[in-house]
Amino acid sequence: MAILTGDGMSYRERVHRNTMIVCTLFFIVAFLLFMAGMAGAARIKEMGYINGARTNQLIGYGLVTGLSGTGDKSNTIFTNQSLANMLETMGIRVDPKTTKVNNVAAVMVTCNLPPFARIGSKIDVTVSSIGDAKSIEGGVLVTTPLKGADGQVYAMAQGPMVVGGFLASGQGASVQKNHPTVGRIVNGATIEREVISEQYKGSEVMIALKMPDFTNARRIADRINETFGGAAHAKDAGTVNVTIPMNMRGNPVQFLSVVENLDVKTDMQAKIVVDEKTGTVVIGENVRVSTVVISHGNISVQVKEDARVSQPMPFGQGQTVVTPDTQVKVREDRGKFYLLEAGISIRELVNALNATGISTRDVITILQTIKASGALHADLEVI
Repeated sequence: MAILTGDGMSYRERVHRNTMIVCTLFFIVAFLLFMAGMAGAARIKEMGYINGARTNQLIGYGLVTGLSGTGDKSNTIFTNQSLANMLETMGIRVDPKTTKVNNVAAVMVTCNLPPFARIGSKIDVTVSSIGDAKSIEGGVLVTTPLKGADGQVYAMAQGPMVVGGFLASGQGASVQKNHPTVGRIVNGATIEREVISEQYKGSEVMIALKMPDFTNARRIADRINETFGGAAHAKDAGTVNVTIPMNMRGNPVQFLSVVENLDVKTDMQAKIVVDEKTGTVVIGENVRVSTVVISHGNISVQVKEDARVSQPMPFGQGQTVVTPDTQVKVREDRGKFYLLEAGISIRELVNALNATGISTRDVITILQTIKASGALHADLEVI
């Protein structure tokens, strides 16, 4: 016989429902605690390169043809010489000094060769004009060898370009959008030579940090040791050596796949980056300020130039006299003092700067002055 409660549910059904609610709340709380603990965490693959697996830069010089009268002018000597050399390889001899075409442009072709790229793989290339061409829109890149720093050819580029801008001009006006002298060829280069790495055949691999830091190097080693038990040790601020376990040396790819996806709570250096050209200020999380008093006042100077003209009466014998009239007005705003207590956080620093009602340019000046006084415990980098 089932015992019914006041809401029509049996006692067993009520207990089951309450149990499900408690379990759901428990998993929600556990998930929130896990996410809070992982705040500020990053994977090892974002923090460093494993065994120096990085990209390599390639560069080449080539010609873009098929332009609609927007190519290099006839006085661009190297374009005419390059065109003459290319035609000569095809059995056509021309004089570079008498060659006049405006549908050809000399360009530099650049790309990044990814690690472990194999022969026949396709990569994107960027094409940029180096002459006086107005636009390379609609052009086709002629076969261009791409070389590395060692002078070896690693890829060949060719194909039509995609330009993210345009140029339209007439007799008295022109319209331009973005940069019509820079284009991109998707899958425009074919890899002809591989960069072979033999560093994965041993019993040890190396993780090179993108931004060397002793704390992050130690945390990476500790995180790997938690998973594989004493397999890693930090050599210095930028290097962590990892020993591949015996049972995984036959398949190092599986081991490295697990290692690069481990989460590590990163430690950021206290830094403030200032871009004076655009007025941009980026303040890091760990920035601290000692007790300091700030007073910032603005001085505005207004100079107005005018001319007073004194003319003689009609039919008079006098001369017109021009007397310059300069008016200078100086206004200085009353300064206010603001007290910043020692050890304030980044939020409190931003609130204090916003309370002064100053512009971003003034914030840059204040930060530089606080740094000069020794009260700012962070690196101030001006770019």
